Amino acid sequence: MTATAAILEVIYRVEPGCLGPQGADYIEDFCKFSQPLVTSHTAGFMRWILVPRFDKSLPEMQCTLAGRSLNPAQAARYFALYQANADDLEAELNEQLTLLIDQYFGRW
Repeated sequence: MTATAAILEVIYRVEPGCLGPQGADYIEDFCKFSQPLVTSHTAGFMRWILVPRFDKSLPEMQCTLAGRSLNPAQAARYFALYQANADDLEAELNEQLTLLIDQYFGRW
């Protein structure tokens, strides 16, 4: 990555249901808890932004670059510049989130 390359921001909307039947009560705190832990394991060209997914009409994952939204094809091209695949990165994030849910609820 060059000094002038912008960081891709990937908004990931976390479903409250992943935290169980009372997930809506915990989801905002869980996102705050998880953000720094996820950030420390993120590829250098991008940054995950975890937010609760209260509005199902919004996509689960949304990419922005320099303040502009990218459509899925544009995002895929940006990932390809770094030999990365959005689906693979999302799968890795989901694995991390599963572990973080256990940490959040103290089951580790």
